[in-house]
Parts: sequence; C-alpha cells; structure tokens
Amino acid sequence: MIPKETRSQLALEKFAASQPQLLDEIKDLSAKEQEQQIQWAFDDQAEEQGIEPWELTLELVATSPEELKAMRLEVHQEVAETLGMSWEEYCSFNEIEL
Repeated sequence: MIPKETRSQLALEKFAASQPQLLDEIKDLSAKEQEQQIQWAFDDQAEEQGIEPWELTLELVATSPEELKAMRLEVHQEVAETLGMSWEEYCSFNEIEL
C-alpha cells in the first residue's frame, strides 16, 4: 500500500500526467503557480465526479480495488478517531459496510 505521506503528491503527479492540455497551458508559469493550477484542476475534477479530493487521491494511487477499499477504510478510521467516535458507531452513522 502507498504510504499516506506520499499519496497526495503521487496522485497530483498522475493527474497532471493525464492532463497534457493543462500542462501546456501552464508551462510558462512559475513552479509554484503550476502546482497551484494543478491542485485547483484536481479539486475541480473531484467536484465534477461528486467526490472529495481525498477520494480522488485514493482512486489515482490504488493499485487494486482491494487496496482502494483498504485505504478508504483507513481514512474513515482516522476520522472516527479524530471525532472520538467508536468505529461501530461511525460505520453505522456513515452507512459503511465492512
């Protein structure tokens, strides 16, 4: 499984590589401005798909449906912990089936 620390960067790289027109449009911008434009386009793509950017990140970096499911559950478990909810309560509240 891809380490959490590198998922976002890897997803942005994969996304950018799949967007040659965008890369051409921003080629004359500074590196920082290019990163910003790519991030905005990434966020827009997630919104168009009706998902959160973190979900698009996982979809782009997962190497299998099983890995995608495991990474999604990992994120949900972290959210449950942050909210101070039990895993069972969180799953019930968010209609997550294991």
